[in-house]
Amino acid sequence: MWLFKKKGESGFSYSSTAEEVTIGIDGSGLIAIVTGASSGIGAETTRVLALRGVHVIMAVRNMTAGKDVKEAIVKEIPAAKVDVMELDLSSFDSVKKFAADFISSGHSLNILINNAGVMAIPFMLSKDNIELQFATNHLGHFLLTNLLLEKMKETACETKREGRIVNVASDAHYVTYPEGIRFDKINDQESYSKFSAYGQSKMANILSTYELAKRLKEDGVEITANSLNPGAISSNLFRHMTIINGLVSTIGKLLLKNVQQGAATTCYIALNPQVKGVSGEYFQDNNLATPSKKARNMDLAKKLWDFSMDLVK
Repeated sequence: MWLFKKKGESGFSYSSTAEEVTIGIDGSGLIAIVTGASSGIGAETTRVLALRGVHVIMAVRNMTAGKDVKEAIVKEIPAAKVDVMELDLSSFDSVKKFAADFISSGHSLNILINNAGVMAIPFMLSKDNIELQFATNHLGHFLLTNLLLEKMKETACETKREGRIVNVASDAHYVTYPEGIRFDKINDQESYSKFSAYGQSKMANILSTYELAKRLKEDGVEITANSLNPGAISSNLFRHMTIINGLVSTIGKLLLKNVQQGAATTCYIALNPQVKGVSGEYFQDNNLATPSKKARNMDLAKKLWDFSMDLVK
């Protein structure tokens, strides 16, 4: 439909693909980490970054699937630089091991893309006894970012190139619990709603991005932090919702973005020079957007930051 092709200020639209928003960009010399890179928009993000010359570290829970994706990318792009490392975001020990292994590898780090996630799953606790959606979608990435931040600061300082942190959130943050973040009921199974819990974790992505951007600015470092809504995408993220998954399989191609379009905003923020110096913003369809009022509450963002820091210690 014409509405999907209407271009915003960036010159791109809902229908733009990851390749289109990065045409002509040379990412040679850049190193990026992409979480959840073994499928969906994570795999497409990896492919397009590699196509533009970026050395991509695929951070994946399923190593077999990750290696299959790497093999397919290298087959298509023989010059691609892609490595696969194991990361289970629902486990603080796994996150710490990944960060330690990456730092000991001697790699620099220009781009961190926090993409992985689970959606609308039944109530479960993580290995650290925290509700699984909050633990995986927010806390795992929160810890990973903080553990890698010094490496990103070093890289930005040494290379004189802007570092970029990209948090993949969702407009599902509008469908959270009334209080936004249930600090005193994170593990309350009795009042658990799988959709509200997912929305809560996505709101946490946005709030933590605002607080991180503020801290980076105060530190005076050349690193930006932005969040985004990739849009509704036909992918395996719906696998825990049987009825919806069936609908996605049958009519998704008509009504939802494909993975090439779904990965576009992530790649736009990660590589496009139009976004240089832009930090603490929310993007959608490759253009600036505005999240909910609650997701822009800086007091809530600071409270979440402190709460998260206590949980990951």
